[in-house]
Amino acid sequence: LEMATDTMIRIFHRYSCKEGDRYKLNKGELKMLLQRELTEFLSLRQAADHDPFQFFSANLKRELAEEQLYRRALRESGLRGWVHPQRQLGGCLDMLSVQGQFTFTADRPQLHCAAFFISEPEEFITIHYDLVSIDCQGGDFLKVFDGWILKGEKFPSSQDHPIPTTERYIDFCESGLSRRSIRSSQNVAMIFFRVHEAGNGFTLTVTTDPNLFPCNVISQTPNGRFTLVVPHQHRNCSFSIIYPVAIKISDLTLGHFNGLQLKKPSAGCGGKGDFVELLGGTGLDPSKMMPFADLCYPFHGPAQMKIGCDNTVVRMVSSGKHINRVTFEYRQLEPYELENPNGNSIPEFCLSTL
Repeated sequence: LEMATDTMIRIFHRYSCKEGDRYKLNKGELKMLLQRELTEFLSLRQAADHDPFQFFSANLKRELAEEQLYRRALRESGLRGWVHPQRQLGGCLDMLSVQGQFTFTADRPQLHCAAFFISEPEEFITIHYDLVSIDCQGGDFLKVFDGWILKGEKFPSSQDHPIPTTERYIDFCESGLSRRSIRSSQNVAMIFFRVHEAGNGFTLTVTTDPNLFPCNVISQTPNGRFTLVVPHQHRNCSFSIIYPVAIKISDLTLGHFNGLQLKKPSAGCGGKGDFVELLGGTGLDPSKMMPFADLCYPFHGPAQMKIGCDNTVVRMVSSGKHINRVTFEYRQLEPYELENPNGNSIPEFCLSTL
């Protein structure tokens, strides 16, 4: 109860401090709180609705409606948001941004479960099996996915991830403890699990390691600054911000001429092997998002765009012939900016749907 109260207070002040009296929410602040916090909660309830394993079926949605979604038993230690080194996973569906050891023990059959892990942009995530007690022959499973799946969409997309989608699933019941540790390719990973018998479960340890050249990132925060570098590698990298934001690109190095080209239906960067694109959409997969602008040539100086979508992505496509670099800042759009979409030279598709 104490932890829940503290969370409610922090969320309240996150929005009340934007303008006016910090102890009251005006209409704009209340609207943003509901859009950001309640929408995210409802989306998680329906997570992976079209997942290959059909975890979030109609039956599960009815079950979730009858119980509290987050049953976190985490104990705060007061050390920079870290929690006590031994703790329970918060029920059958959880999202965690901390390192440590986690235990899940079923108190009844748990058939459609998942836990999402996220770290800092410049980190990999390693999931290590300490103890696993499940009945694989009886239909239990424990799978790690290299990335996230939400509402049937994957991050990173199949186009951006270095390995095929089928190889991104690691099934404990197939590999056993021969593969005790699994490291992600980016700062997000997740587990799917099913446990039929009460008392069964597992314990795993989540740690992070430095990633010198982050490629494919989901930002934990709606505001920040980042430099995406791809050094002589033939790959695509996406930086995802799950908020409507204003993006300001201050520097772009691609290894050829100068200029900025806005996206047109019949135009784009075409045959150029190195470019940056700005994308927006309501899902998680960058390959399914609306392209808003192509940046085909290097430049120095600010180029800004407001993208009022639920998810905004800065995506770099690299041929491997150059050291490509893009530096950008982002901030969450204010309520009045969502209501009055001005300042862009292209149609604002997403804002009209908010």
